[in-house]
Amino acid sequence: MADVLESGGAGAGSVGGAGIVDWQKHCVALEMQLLRFRLQAGKIRELLAEKMQELEQRVTESDQRAESAEKQVHVMEEKLKSANIQPSESENSLYRRYQELTNQVQEKDAVIKRLEMQLEKQILVRAQEAKIIEEKAAKIKDWVTFKLREVSSNTVCSIFVTILDLHSYNDHLAFSLDHIHLMFSAGSSLPQYPSTGPFTHLIYKNISVPVYTTLKGKATQISSVPLHDDDSGSEDDSGSLASLRTSTLGPDRKGSTPGSPRAVKRGVSMSSISSESDYAIPPDAYSLDSDYSEPEHKVQRTSSYSCESLREPEMLEKSGYLLKMGSQVKAWKRRWFILRNGEILYYKSPSDVIRKPQGQMELNSSCRIVRGEGAQTFQLITEKKTFYLTADSPNILEEWIRVLQNILKVQASSPVPMETTAAKPTVRGWLTKVKHGHSKLVWCSLVSKVFYYYRNQDDKLPLGQLRMREAAVEEVDRSCDSDEDYEASGRGFLSSHCTLVVHPREQSPTYLLIGTKQEKDTWLYHLAVAAGSSASFKVGTEYEQLVGNLLDLEGDPDSALWRREALCFCKDGLRSPLTTLPSEALQTEALKLFKSCQLFINVLVESPSIDYHTSLAQNALQVCLTHSELQNEMYCQLIKQTNRRTPHNYSLTQCWQLLSVCVALFLPQQHFLWYLRQYLQRHADPRSEVGKYAVYCQRSVERTLQNGEREAKPSRMEILSILLRNPYHHSLPFSIPVHFMNNTYQVVGFDGSTTVDEFLSTLTQRVGMRKPHLSGFALFTDDPSGKDLEHCLQPSVKICDVISKWEQALKELHPGKYEGTRIVRLTYKSRLCFRAQAKGETDRERLLLAYQVNDEVHQGHFPVNKELALEVAALMAQVENGDLDRPAPFSPSSSSCPQPKAQQILVQALERFYPKRYKQDCTMDQFRDLSERLATKWSVLRGRSASECVRIYLTVARKWPLFGAKLFSAKVSGDVCPNHLLVMYSYQSVITFGGCRDDLMVVVSQTKEQGGGKKSVEKLVFAMAKPKVKLPSRLYFVSMAKPKSPLLLNPR
Repeated sequence: MADVLESGGAGAGSVGGAGIVDWQKHCVALEMQLLRFRLQAGKIRELLAEKMQELEQRVTESDQRAESAEKQVHVMEEKLKSANIQPSESENSLYRRYQELTNQVQEKDAVIKRLEMQLEKQILVRAQEAKIIEEKAAKIKDWVTFKLREVSSNTVCSIFVTILDLHSYNDHLAFSLDHIHLMFSAGSSLPQYPSTGPFTHLIYKNISVPVYTTLKGKATQISSVPLHDDDSGSEDDSGSLASLRTSTLGPDRKGSTPGSPRAVKRGVSMSSISSESDYAIPPDAYSLDSDYSEPEHKVQRTSSYSCESLREPEMLEKSGYLLKMGSQVKAWKRRWFILRNGEILYYKSPSDVIRKPQGQMELNSSCRIVRGEGAQTFQLITEKKTFYLTADSPNILEEWIRVLQNILKVQASSPVPMETTAAKPTVRGWLTKVKHGHSKLVWCSLVSKVFYYYRNQDDKLPLGQLRMREAAVEEVDRSCDSDEDYEASGRGFLSSHCTLVVHPREQSPTYLLIGTKQEKDTWLYHLAVAAGSSASFKVGTEYEQLVGNLLDLEGDPDSALWRREALCFCKDGLRSPLTTLPSEALQTEALKLFKSCQLFINVLVESPSIDYHTSLAQNALQVCLTHSELQNEMYCQLIKQTNRRTPHNYSLTQCWQLLSVCVALFLPQQHFLWYLRQYLQRHADPRSEVGKYAVYCQRSVERTLQNGEREAKPSRMEILSILLRNPYHHSLPFSIPVHFMNNTYQVVGFDGSTTVDEFLSTLTQRVGMRKPHLSGFALFTDDPSGKDLEHCLQPSVKICDVISKWEQALKELHPGKYEGTRIVRLTYKSRLCFRAQAKGETDRERLLLAYQVNDEVHQGHFPVNKELALEVAALMAQVENGDLDRPAPFSPSSSSCPQPKAQQILVQALERFYPKRYKQDCTMDQFRDLSERLATKWSVLRGRSASECVRIYLTVARKWPLFGAKLFSAKVSGDVCPNHLLVMYSYQSVITFGGCRDDLMVVVSQTKEQGGGKKSVEKLVFAMAKPKVKLPSRLYFVSMAKPKSPLLLNPR
């Protein structure tokens, strides 16, 4: 408990020092500790129960023994009475025996009492321990609650960031908004976004928020992931920590701006500007292409020479000015860089080279150079940090990149080009590589026909590679003469190790030391297959050898190998895996997988057992997704179970059904994929039930190859669809309704590999709408928690993965209560507003957009007064119901009797289309007057068509400057006045924006005094849910393309 409180105190201290702390992580840590306490209490209860059971058993045994002794005594007494024997020596002996038995019974009673007392003491001790644990848990809970209240009390109000949810589909599009409003609200009626649940984690686990900067008046992406505080970090940032919020630039002289043509003509260099302050002028503040920009060759150089070679000189040293992004305030700082001796040093100006450098960058073979989106930016990624750099011109950028590449080439003994293939590794693991007498423990991965080895498991760039094509692979007894090399590897491979030798063509051999026989067999088989020598060199299991022989025969359909017993169905169980697996644990898992498949196949699918089959299939396939080594094994087992099995059998059909589910998730590797295709081709026949499943599997294999493998196990809906009907009869075997904002829906079909992009293409064709990149519509899902939260689906995500993750999250939220009665709800609605594309809108798009705007009006997110609210409600009522029949006069007594149809329609229209806040606290008379006014305005629209009313409605709505905006919740600390404009920023002042850790970051610069030259640089950080951060960052990107209007922070 003390440790917990100390860590809490440290956390509180960090709050005061840094100003930012993630209390949610603290809460999660404390909850985990509470969970551990509860687990310990559970274990104590289990041990107590076992002890009590043992004591009860001993007591029972003692009672039984006492009863048997008493019975023996009674028997002896009866015998004495019946015999009427006179007192004698035998009687005395019997009496002594009786006394002994009586003493034994008394001793056992004493033992029983002692054990009972011990049991009571144990119960008291366990109860006291449980009480202590509960008290600790209560204290932790109270402490967490106190800290959360303290944090919430410091948060005065919340910011509602009303921003356009614009996406960068085309940079040249004209958008409906030219500015952004950031509004403070001390008490707004906007709904707070609920905390993210397991579905949010599954959907957005790979989300990335880009970061943009301003270059030449255009937003340029410099990173595709959020920045961290240590990115571009250096010693020069420590001096600016005290001025994290603002940093002042020196005033200009005679009204000239440093960096302007006049200043450059006067001899004011950029180094003198950077020496006055930590922050440089933004890259777009002066023209880099003009004659007045400072070229690289005009700047003083400390050193610049190249190493001569026979062919052409390669520059290995360079110096010059670059703009570097700071680590705390993400603003550009102009620094003098010197590249020498394989490292980069940077200073404030060339005159500071005799002093301690501001920072350094160590270059080695693991460094990478990534070009930015613009023509003047790039990233230098080292082992510890990522540096964002900008050159003054594209030519200077190319010079720096060329020199850096020369350095990296020299430092890398043999450059290893990493293949940009999407193929997953066939086998991977830690091995000891021995070459030229030197051993090294490396992480190895076999991808296709290339063997890569890395320093660490998480490294992206390999240390080297071996081309396996036509290489010689064999097993040897020893790879060197002594055990010293093995001991040096750190894994203790002595006489028990296994050794493989790989001898590529025209290269020296490489020895691989492997710890276990299972790993050796796996590596030997896969390396031999990659080298093409598996046929001549007998490796692998019997099943794998037969598949290799069929491959050598090019799958001859008349070959007797197809009828070999090892490849065909057998009633006997599987005693060993069909494929080579690298560990005993995976071999055991393969046998469990076979048992699960047998249960799925041999139990008839009926209504009571359909959930049982669903659970079996999901668990088995989840194991294969988790352990990719078992994917080949899964296919081999299913093919063996269906090959030459008795036809017209439900077991055969159910085995093909399981195979149909499997092919949409993942595919086997190497020649097992060829074997699967050949097998499906042999059985594909639309005239038979089994042949139809084979045809469907062929289609699924091609679709999986086209769109890639899945991320999640199959959903319940997917499995039921295949079990209840043959998927051959439908090109799109699954279907789901897509809901619209006007309470209608459209059923859309899809298969196991359909992406959201393909799904929306089918949907838009059926409902008569344009493509999403033209209409701005997107597909959303509800949250399984039931809260008011929606998730926008990315185009590359697969529909089946979305449904499966949604079901999985629902089960986690309601364990033991999930019955499959609730399914995911898909909604298609507007997400982006393109003014340039409004002319091409279809009637369907306008109708759905009008209903969506009406929902914002109803929720109070659209600024309308009471009179305008009635007019737009009348328009929507005319669209929904047509002309209104004049209702009878409204009377208070009508609430107790059935209302006329027209009156009911009016009430429904007010409920659906009139803002909620205007109906609150309405009396009966006010509601009657409101109904009559709505009827009057509705009657004026008599004879107008629905499309005409929609056009009028959207014309009115688009007059609001923030039409199409999306509201996001954020928080700011400090006092906020709710009655006046707080601060205003122009788009031209935005320097950098995008993700920073899990928040939205905006760095702005503006002039403090109108007549002076002082400027301030501020870093604004808005806390909001991670899925929401990506949307504002995209808006800034689009809006900064043509900066016109200011950025307002306005109370509301």
